[in-house]
Amino acid sequence: MWVTWRQAMQQALYGDDGFYIRERPSGHFRTSVAASPAFARAVLRLLDTVDQAVGHPRELDLVDVGSGDGALVAQVLDIAAPELAERLRVTAVELSPPPGDLDKRVTWACSPPPDVTGLVIANEWLDNVPLEVAEQTPEGPRLVLVDPETGEERLGGPPEEADARWLARWWPLRRAGMRAEIGRPRDEAWASVVGRLTRGLAVAADYAHPVDNRPPYGTLMGYRDGACVPAIPDGSCDITAHVALDACAAAGERAGAISTTLTTQRQALRDLGVSGARPALTLATTDPAGYLRALARASEEAELIDPAGLGGFGWLAQWRR
Repeated sequence: MWVTWRQAMQQALYGDDGFYIRERPSGHFRTSVAASPAFARAVLRLLDTVDQAVGHPRELDLVDVGSGDGALVAQVLDIAAPELAERLRVTAVELSPPPGDLDKRVTWACSPPPDVTGLVIANEWLDNVPLEVAEQTPEGPRLVLVDPETGEERLGGPPEEADARWLARWWPLRRAGMRAEIGRPRDEAWASVVGRLTRGLAVAADYAHPVDNRPPYGTLMGYRDGACVPAIPDGSCDITAHVALDACAAAGERAGAISTTLTTQRQALRDLGVSGARPALTLATTDPAGYLRALARASEEAELIDPAGLGGFGWLAQWRR
């Protein structure tokens, strides 16, 4: 059965027995949350900044979109000062069932709250929002159809008008054979997040590429058990594609964002105090155990800001006040 890639991804990832309905991301690929507690510490610093910017409300939201197993919000709650933790309204947004040991202070939901005052963070969420794939032909762009059981592809008809406009603006295809992933559903998903902010900050961290350097043949890929596998949308693996965060930023501004920062995870986390700096060697003689702990922490932080790895992620931050 031939379907579009958006249909295939939706069923493979979020259908009745879809990959993200039955699996946790931590079992298949390494995320920033799993790499180091420093990520949660950085999110807490960001939350403190947001709290101050919105005037220390009686109830402050922390919303984790695409929460996986809820590890990020659990870590933030564990290290937050008691006064702040008492004011937090924590929501983990995920379609799969909650873990059995979920902190009772966390609300597990399939969508963010309708009104958010505080911080929304979407770490590696947008890359799993299903989307269409198009290929340029001598007659113009055509949608790529796929057999979900085998991954075999063939060309279908032209994209709908709104998708064609998105391609022309955000991912123009210059030559026959070039491919694009049409990110309009990601724009809409991100705009819906920004639109729920009453006052606060929304942050998306993900694999990304800019309009002046799109990959000529797209980025569609599969992951399973920590390894890259062919992108066959049969529900057996994660299906992902990098994100046009610049297009998402424009959608967020249309949804009401009043300021936008688009940077890398490396720069964003360095601004939040994650340095990866190694401890002084003198500490090894005065406090050997402390030196080893500091060295391990530096190694974890270095992974988060490695420009060839997690540090190369794009970070999109947008405020509404």
